[in-house]
Amino acid sequence: MTTLSNSAISDRPFVEANSSGGEVADYFALLKPRVMALVIFTALVGMTVSPSHVNPVIGAISLLMIAVGAGASGCLNMWWDADIDAVMTRTRTRPIPAGRIQPGEALSFGLTLSVGSVLVLGLAANWLSAGLLAFTIVFYAVIYSMWLKRSTAQNIVIGGAAGALPPMIGQAVVTGSIGIEGTVLFLIIFIWTPPHFWALALVKAGEYARAGIPMMPNTAGPDSTRRQILAYSVLLAPLGLAPVFLGFGGLLYGLVGLVGGLAMIGLSVQVLRRREGEAANKAAMSLFGFSILYLFLLFSALLAEQGLGLFRPALG
Repeated sequence: MTTLSNSAISDRPFVEANSSGGEVADYFALLKPRVMALVIFTALVGMTVSPSHVNPVIGAISLLMIAVGAGASGCLNMWWDADIDAVMTRTRTRPIPAGRIQPGEALSFGLTLSVGSVLVLGLAANWLSAGLLAFTIVFYAVIYSMWLKRSTAQNIVIGGAAGALPPMIGQAVVTGSIGIEGTVLFLIIFIWTPPHFWALALVKAGEYARAGIPMMPNTAGPDSTRRQILAYSVLLAPLGLAPVFLGFGGLLYGLVGLVGGLAMIGLSVQVLRRREGEAANKAAMSLFGFSILYLFLLFSALLAEQGLGLFRPALG
């Protein structure tokens, strides 16, 4: 695997930072706070649907460490991707390509948070959850960022495993094991990821091409991408209902899953049908936006149904 040294990155003009270093807000931005929020949320749901409960202090510390670990992997991703971030409109203002933080500082920050989050989670909860968190960080920062992202159009499909693991980590915190609940939630996020990101990739295909990232629309073509988006959405809709049939999703969840799954399919059909001009971009962005709402509502329904029972102290 080819690596890129800190000095090589620091020599590039687009990452020259001022000698005073970045502000606190810049370091926080390195953690990808929006992604971090989603990780906290899905990990919390993984805890909530577990068949047992966790001490509230341990639960809170664990969620914090899962969040820090997610932020650390985001920071390492930004360190590695500084060159391509600089040529894409939506990422060129990030702290490293904008010159507010030196690459070496970001690397040290990310590594420190990675090690610290795994150690604290292992000591506070258990080493299975810590091991899963470590695997998530390595998978996202090394397997996805350094290898898959720049080498294959299946980058999002395979790399999506990293973003899908938090519910399993959350359940491992509570039970010390991986159960069917966490596994199903992992699969839902894993199958949700391709139609979500490929919808955006259809609109941003030109930027990905300039950055040299082999996203599906650039390698297989937009029409093939649209068909694959529909195929994944058709697979996602019944999978989203699996918690109902497995007994940890109730009526509210079933209703959200049914309506949301059908809407995902319907919007994917529109993406397939509208292939030209502004109508095509509008259809793709509608699917992209709704996919975020779909996942949020799906997991919110599980959280609402479980109520506040998560942090009840375990008996015995």
